[in-house]
Amino acid sequence: MPQVSVKGKLVEHAETVFRRRGFNGASVQDITSAAGVPKGSFYNHFKSKQELAAEIVRRYSGATDFSMLTTDTHTAGTAPERLRAHFAAQANRTRATGTEYGCLLVTMASDTPTAGDEVRSAVRDSIDDWTTILHTVIEQGQRAGEITSDRPARDLAAFLIDAFEGGALRGKATGDPTASMKSLDIALGALLP
Repeated sequence: MPQVSVKGKLVEHAETVFRRRGFNGASVQDITSAAGVPKGSFYNHFKSKQELAAEIVRRYSGATDFSMLTTDTHTAGTAPERLRAHFAAQANRTRATGTEYGCLLVTMASDTPTAGDEVRSAVRDSIDDWTTILHTVIEQGQRAGEITSDRPARDLAAFLIDAFEGGALRGKATGDPTASMKSLDIALGALLP
């Protein structure tokens, strides 16, 4: 069995530390302790906590399951059904890592004012990419008459993300694992023609 590199250990454990403590609450010592590596080894692999946090955000976003959104629309269901399936997968992902810690993206987004440009850019790019993918599905739904055309598809995509992540934030505060999907279902209902 191949050995995991020190950098691999840092990346593997940093997501949990950032999710649980946020960017500002997580120290390099917290990350190296969770990874089981000496603190000094951190700087052999990352120039700063910001660089690691940005990598974690990109890694998290890259692991997002978009398959139900990009499949053949004739066999995958309506646009609202595909959107709901995608967000349900995201809610399950958050639930699996602890509703009380919330979605890593919203946790890091809330820390961007003090986390620096590198983290802010990674969060912004992740949200922009997510919005673009949802925008395409919403446009398909608008053309099919499944989603209202009263507003631009990109605005509706951002609205869905905002509703879902706002619900996730409420769920984080209240311990309600259903909060994000409750908000999402209301938002999806508002998109119907």
